[in-house]
Amino acid sequence: MSVLLVVAGLALLVVGGDFLVRASVGLSFKLKISKLVIGMTVVSFATSAPELLVSLQAALDGVSDIALGNVIGSNIANIGLVLGITAIISPLVVDKDFYKLNWPMMMLASFLLYYFLKNDGVLTAIEGALLFMGLIVFLVILIRSSRKSTKANLEEVDDALAEVSNFKIGMWLLIGAAGLYFGSDWLVDGAKQLAESVGISDYAISVTVIAIGTSVPELAASVIAALKKEKAISLGNLIGSNIFNIASVLGLTAIIKPIVVNPETPQILSTNIFWMIAFAAILIPLMLMPKRLELGRYKGLFLFGAYMVFIYISLK
Repeated sequence: MSVLLVVAGLALLVVGGDFLVRASVGLSFKLKISKLVIGMTVVSFATSAPELLVSLQAALDGVSDIALGNVIGSNIANIGLVLGITAIISPLVVDKDFYKLNWPMMMLASFLLYYFLKNDGVLTAIEGALLFMGLIVFLVILIRSSRKSTKANLEEVDDALAEVSNFKIGMWLLIGAAGLYFGSDWLVDGAKQLAESVGISDYAISVTVIAIGTSVPELAASVIAALKKEKAISLGNLIGSNIFNIASVLGLTAIIKPIVVNPETPQILSTNIFWMIAFAAILIPLMLMPKRLELGRYKGLFLFGAYMVFIYISLK
């Protein structure tokens, strides 16, 4: 039953998230918001909704382990699993903007999260607000720099959604909201039951099973694009997702309900958060050697292999 709840919850989150993205983009066009701003803010916020609902539901249920594990695990999976597999299928060319803005912001958010949690074992409402305000500042800088660039990636914004009726947008919002609400509820309940039945912690389940589950949409989209020999994936989008996970998902969750580190799962601060920081940090040396600004198959294999090691250690 617990496995069924987890699978059903993940399926509802995927469906709910998809409908929410469509509704959000359609609504943004109605409000005359520019395509650039929609791509960088509306789509990013909407695609973070599944992680946000899971983390918020977990925090409200008193299992902060799942809230933290979901974000830390998702950030590791985005680089080790999604980026690793995509690079194995089709090598990626990296834009120079990556290490000028996106990567430094991801590292700053990661270190801030570690400092806030290590300081007193709690991510407070004030700290959550600081993370979220940092995200807003980052987005303003990102939009301004992209307006000056002719290479702004707007492929994720579907122009056809500009013609959608208000009724359809309303229905998509309802379906998306219902999918995310019930999906997050079932996923958290199923994860707790699964952890009890197999004798491992809620945190271990969240940092592996739930994290992989919430990364499935990104993985599927990236693999399909790579197989079609299209531009496999924007590294900036994946890094952006990691920034959103920390600053938006954990930031907003902490504002509503402070996230407490469970003393029974010391690996959150002693091991796993360092895995997250290491996966983020290793990207720069990988980009610079031996072939500059390219993430080839061997580098992808390295990232994927490191991710498998992480999963093995987490479930041991």
